[in-house]
Amino acid sequence: MTRIAFILLCHKDPEAVIAQARRLTAEGDVIAIHFDANASDEAYSQIRDALGTDPSIILAPRRVSCGWGEWSLVEATLISLKAARDTFKDATHFYMLSGDCMSIKSAKFAHAMLAPGQTDYIESVDFFTSGWIKTGMQEDRLIYRHWFNERTQPKRFYLAWNTQKRLGMKREPPQDLKIMIGSQWWCLRRSTVDTVLEFVDERPDVVSFFRTTWIPDETFFQTLVRHLIADAEIESRTLTFLMFTDYGMPATFYDDHYDLLLSQDYLFARKISPEAIDLKQRLGEVWSSERDSFDLSNEGRKLHAFLTGRGRIGRRFAPRFWETESSVGRDRELLIFACKKWHIGKRLLGIARSTFGLKGVEYLFKELDADLPDLGGLESSLDKRTRHRRALLRMLYDYHQTERLVICLDPSDIDLMRDFYSDKVRTRMLEIKCSYSDTYLLKHARRIGLAGDTPSADTKARLLPSLRQEVALDQDRIREANFSDVYHIDESESAENNTGVLAEFFRISWEQAHGIASDPTLFQD
Repeated sequence: MTRIAFILLCHKDPEAVIAQARRLTAEGDVIAIHFDANASDEAYSQIRDALGTDPSIILAPRRVSCGWGEWSLVEATLISLKAARDTFKDATHFYMLSGDCMSIKSAKFAHAMLAPGQTDYIESVDFFTSGWIKTGMQEDRLIYRHWFNERTQPKRFYLAWNTQKRLGMKREPPQDLKIMIGSQWWCLRRSTVDTVLEFVDERPDVVSFFRTTWIPDETFFQTLVRHLIADAEIESRTLTFLMFTDYGMPATFYDDHYDLLLSQDYLFARKISPEAIDLKQRLGEVWSSERDSFDLSNEGRKLHAFLTGRGRIGRRFAPRFWETESSVGRDRELLIFACKKWHIGKRLLGIARSTFGLKGVEYLFKELDADLPDLGGLESSLDKRTRHRRALLRMLYDYHQTERLVICLDPSDIDLMRDFYSDKVRTRMLEIKCSYSDTYLLKHARRIGLAGDTPSADTKARLLPSLRQEVALDQDRIREANFSDVYHIDESESAENNTGVLAEFFRISWEQAHGIASDPTLFQD
C-alpha cells in the first residue's frame, strides 16, 4: 500500500501551512514540516499548537535559518527527511513540497501512480552538458567556494568569488561523482532515501563539498540519487508542475488556472497564489475525491505563455527592435499580405506570381524555410532576419532585380508593420480576412503547440475563445495603428466585391483581379 511522507519546507503563512498539512494527511498520508527559523516564533507556535498532537504530522526536530541558494535549504531537507524516515516506518515514498504547492490530482490517483514502487522521480541531468542552466553562474557554482549569500551579502559574495578567481583557487568535485542538476522538487522511494542518508553519513567529504557550492538544492540530491541508484529506476522529471516567466521568476497560478492545472501530467503544482482562495478550495476537493482518471493534454507551458503574453504587447515589456537600419528605398514599393491563415497568404502570392509576375517571399519572419536565396548568412536565422529586416529587404529587391516586392506577415507582426510603414519605402497592405471554424482553430493550436493531439473538452472550451479573441485583437491593432493604404478582402464577401479591392491594391486590370477573386481554391483550407 502506498503511503507518502511529504517533506514540507515553508517559511510563512502558518494558517496555510496548517490547512495544507491537514488536507494532505486526511487521505492517509503523513508529513514532516520544516518551518524556517527566520520566521517568527509566534508563527511557529501557531503551527505547533495546531498540529503538534497529530500522529501523522511531525515538526522538524531542529529549525534552520534558510537562505535562497544556500546549503541551509539542503540541511533543512535532510533534517526533515531523517525525521520522517525514522518516524513513519510504513511510508513508501518521500515527496518534497513547498508551502506554495498544491495537489492537482486526487490522492487516489497519486497512490495508484506510485504503487508499483519501481521508480524514483527526480530531474537529474548532466551539470556541464545538459544546458539546464540558462543564464548566470554555471561552472563557477562548483569550482569555487561560496560562503556568503548573493542576495543578502552581495558585496562579500562577489568579493570572495572574484578573489578566488584571481588567485586561481579552483577546486575539483569529488572524483567518483558525476555532478547532476535538476529541479529540487522530487519524489523518492523509501529504499532510495535509506541509501542516500547512509551515504551522507559515510561521506563527510561530499557534504563538505556541497556545503560551499552555490544553489546546492539543485545539485545535491540530483547527484547522489544518480550516483547510487540504477538509471533504469530513475525517471528524470519532477512530479511538480512549475513554470518560469520571461523574467526568470516562477509563474504564479490563480483561480482561472484550475482546468489548465488539472490537465497537466503532474501530481502537484507551484506556485499557487495566496489570493487564489477558490482555486485552493477546488484543488483540495479534487485531492480528497475518489477520482482516478484525468484528461491530460499537457500543453500548460505554451498555453500559459500564450494567454499571459498578450498583456505585454504595446506596454513596457513589448517586443522592440535592437537597432534601426537605413531605408529600404524611397523609390521602391513594398506590398504586405496580412493573413492569419498562412496557407492562404502563400496561395495568393503564388497566384500573383503566375498571373502577373509579382516577386515576393512568404512568411520570412515566421518560417525558417521561406525559400530565401543565399544572402551571405543574413537569411540563416529568424533572429537575424528580424534584427536586420531592412537590410534583408534591400538585398531581396536587388536579388530579384525589382522595385516592387510582396511579403507575407502574420497579423500579429504589428511591430514589423509599423517599422516598414515608417520607412521611406512606399508601403501598402492587403488584410486577408478569413473564417475560422473550431476544427481549424484546434488544428492551428496543435500545430503551434498550444494543444495536444487529443485536447479535452475543458481545454477546447478554454482555448477556442482565446484563439478567436487573438484573431480579433490582431485585427483591432491593425485598425488602431491607422496605417495608410490598407485594403481588405474577406472570405465572406462576393468575388465581385473582392475584385475591386484586388485590382486597386495590385494596380492590375479588373479582368486579372476577377480571375484571382473568383478562384475557387483561394480561401480553401
